[in-house]
Amino acid sequence: MLKLYSYFRSSAAYRVRIALALKGLPYETVPVHLLAGGGQQHAPAYRATNPQSLVPALQDGQGGAVLTQSLAIIEYLDEAHGGAPLLPADSLGRARVRALAQAVACDLHPLNNLRVLRYLKHELGVSDAQKDAWYAHWVGLGLSAIEDMLAASPATGRFCHGDAPGLADCCLVPQVFNARRFNCRVEDYPTIARITAACEELPAFQAAAPDRQPDAQ
Repeated sequence: MLKLYSYFRSSAAYRVRIALALKGLPYETVPVHLLAGGGQQHAPAYRATNPQSLVPALQDGQGGAVLTQSLAIIEYLDEAHGGAPLLPADSLGRARVRALAQAVACDLHPLNNLRVLRYLKHELGVSDAQKDAWYAHWVGLGLSAIEDMLAASPATGRFCHGDAPGLADCCLVPQVFNARRFNCRVEDYPTIARITAACEELPAFQAAAPDRQPDAQ
């Protein structure tokens, strides 16, 4: 049995939950609360699992190996387990999907994740309004670029690449969820909004949603 160390609102963990659901892989959720008690991710027991003190981490029951970093985990699941493929069969398609996924996971999300926002507020003393302005600025730049990448490509279909959801959709939907939480206008990005709506109609995306998780509060 796969074991996923997760926090219900972590967009990185959310990506992996979507991938697991799309692949039809059962797993056990191990909640790691990122706020309770100063953050359970900093506890020595969890640091022994993931020295970065981040979620997600995935333990594969087959050999007990622990994997970290959401994109590495998702690609491992795609290579090691059956089910629907999350990357295209052709090299150019895989490169495009990885570029879209990394535009979220490597460029956009790191500037807006919980530990960055908390550092801005608690260590640098920015106001809530300044923190929200920081968030909106970087989300706007990131989503605008992704919108252009999607809208300009004939490879975009019902989903980010063609008419089946994959790695890029696993990354896009959690980022849109976070943007909505901070009152960013996702409607300003019509291709992103359309693809997100198509994803949210699917049971796999519904099952992975934050409010459906055992640790949801």
